[in-house]
Amino acid sequence: MVDTVPKTHARPGLMLALLAFAQFVVAADYNVVYVALPDIGEALGFGPQSLQWVVSAYAVAFGGLLLFGGRLVDRIGGRRIFVIGAVVFGLACLAGGLAENPGMLIAARGVQGLGAALLSPATLMLVSTRFEEGARRNRAMAVWGAAGSGGLAAGALLGGVLTNAWGWEWVLFVLVPMALLAAVLAPSILPADERSSSDASFDVPGAVLATVGSSLLVLGLVSGPEAGWGSLRGLGSIVAGLVLLAVFAVVETKTRVPLAPMGLFRNRSLVTAILIILVFQSALAGSYYLFTTYMQNVLGYTALEAGLAFLPLTIISMFASLQLTGILLTKWGPRATLFLGMVVNGVGMLLLALSMTTNASFWQLLGGLAVWGIGGGITFPAMFVCAASGVAPSEAGIASALANASQQIGGAAGLAVLVAIAHSGLDLSVDAEPALTAVNDGLRTATWVGGVAAIVGGLLAFTLRKPGAPAPAPAADTGDEIATSH
Repeated sequence: MVDTVPKTHARPGLMLALLAFAQFVVAADYNVVYVALPDIGEALGFGPQSLQWVVSAYAVAFGGLLLFGGRLVDRIGGRRIFVIGAVVFGLACLAGGLAENPGMLIAARGVQGLGAALLSPATLMLVSTRFEEGARRNRAMAVWGAAGSGGLAAGALLGGVLTNAWGWEWVLFVLVPMALLAAVLAPSILPADERSSSDASFDVPGAVLATVGSSLLVLGLVSGPEAGWGSLRGLGSIVAGLVLLAVFAVVETKTRVPLAPMGLFRNRSLVTAILIILVFQSALAGSYYLFTTYMQNVLGYTALEAGLAFLPLTIISMFASLQLTGILLTKWGPRATLFLGMVVNGVGMLLLALSMTTNASFWQLLGGLAVWGIGGGITFPAMFVCAASGVAPSEAGIASALANASQQIGGAAGLAVLVAIAHSGLDLSVDAEPALTAVNDGLRTATWVGGVAAIVGGLLAFTLRKPGAPAPAPAADTGDEIATSH
């Protein structure tokens, strides 16, 4: 039987505001360093090949530790892990801003990833279990998703403004009080953790296999463009990661209290959400990087100008999440909402690619950005509504972690593939700068690919049941199976 959803906290508005704020912080961190990378490289002495690790160290730790963090949420409690994750994240941001050499910054970014791997599943688990499935949860997810999609766009905006005003360090310093404030407020706003109904044993072998396997997979994806796809660090890490994750899946079927119960994967909504998140984030993460590079390297925008260019995208995506997603989910259901969001998102990227010339004005780019923002704002919360559908509260943490892990793996894969496409026509072995037209053509082609991938990925929504279709009978009650009623 699926556990009863806990009663909503006495102050649901304050709780949702705090959870949305925490999601904004984590999402903003994903993009906040992109615009500052040139300044970081110059200030700390990064080489051209090592600079990507300012982004990659965070991605590897975040993606690799999510399943472990998600199960800690289920075992220890959402509020406790929320506080721990926020404190670790905030202190790591402080250490990163104070870094004096590449090694210190990369280590700090890795610890930031650990904090995010605790904070993110705790946040999503609390949203998905403290609001009843249906219109109330759809509305809560719309607010949470608006914070996430807005944070992704606002990260680039903050990165440009802060780098220009006070230096690259402030793209990390600004997150310190935000994260620590969330930790301080959590005990008085978030509901007390309930004792887990399952025994206190923990699947240590599963945790080790999942963490090492996921970390190696993300490591291989982010290392491919730098080390070469056929290298030990590229292909070798990917193969090793996939092998360990396959072993992990086998071990979980034999473990009495598994880290990731295999019954979760009988939930069609969760599986579909994981696949859509993979595709959506693959297109999104790479496209943010491509557009930032285009504005600075092709159009000659400063860090401040490049950051401000994301302001319309930020506003539009947050508006779409808040005003459209909840209505569409309630009226049409996740199937049509996800398809519409993915298609609109992809069309926006294609329109943007059409406008990407070596002398484009911002007004020529604005139409594509606006459509992209609407599609992304609709899709982001709808994906996670789908991921939480029919999941028992006792396993909401690990389900949230699976959804977040697919986001990180998709982002790493998309960034690696789209950057490789953008560079495929450039001769990077010579000292001379590549021609501006060649750089522009590569970035535009990669943006085209991202847009087409988003549209095609929208077809995955049709694997969901039609609205009103009867749910399949629940699986046999084995203690960890998930009913899929809606």
